[in-house]
Amino acid sequence: MAFRAYESIKDGAAFAEKYLLSKLTDLTEKERERSRQKLMDLMDILGPVVDFYPAWHPLLVDAKQHYDIVSPNSECGYKGLDHTVLFANGFITCPYDDGQSVLDSVFNLSSNSAATIFAERLTEKLYNSNSTAIVVYCQWDKPLCGDGTIPPSLAVPLLLEKMLPYWKSSKYAETWDSMSEVILGKPHGKRSSLLINQETGLILKKIWESLINTGMYGPIQIRH
Repeated sequence: MAFRAYESIKDGAAFAEKYLLSKLTDLTEKERERSRQKLMDLMDILGPVVDFYPAWHPLLVDAKQHYDIVSPNSECGYKGLDHTVLFANGFITCPYDDGQSVLDSVFNLSSNSAATIFAERLTEKLYNSNSTAIVVYCQWDKPLCGDGTIPPSLAVPLLLEKMLPYWKSSKYAETWDSMSEVILGKPHGKRSSLLINQETGLILKKIWESLINTGMYGPIQIRH
């Protein structure tokens, strides 16, 4: 099926609204409206809902052991995440406690040269009236493209920084078709996603194919 970014953005927004607002039935009408408006404001800041990130995304900066970790979890330094919705430039998580473990784990993440990662606890309720909503932001150090996607000036060095070290341990090389989800994030098409546009995606594809064609990762494995 062809990748239709507009439809993916629309479907993702509908999912986030239903998931994070539909269970707030015990709040007053005024409280529910505050929660709804806060979510709308956050979606403007955080960008479209995504299924998962490129493995090189700054939100995954501490995923040191594996090249294919594509969502925030304990393997990349986070603690206490629960009922989480991912967006292009951050995520919302709603644990059934005060969320302090999330805040502390974000504070302790390694620094990176592409973005600042920080978190805040909301006073508004999301997901459930008994949970605490925590927002984790990825504030990029360079401007994004006009369409809100990550520019090659950030994506290329982050990709190289993530993938180059694996030449020491890799037994074989993965093709672009096998690696596109890991490099582009999801949802995605042949060369683009909600985080990477066609132009940047083409650059990343050429770089990846140049890397695997050196033989540095071993023989190229063709998956059928």
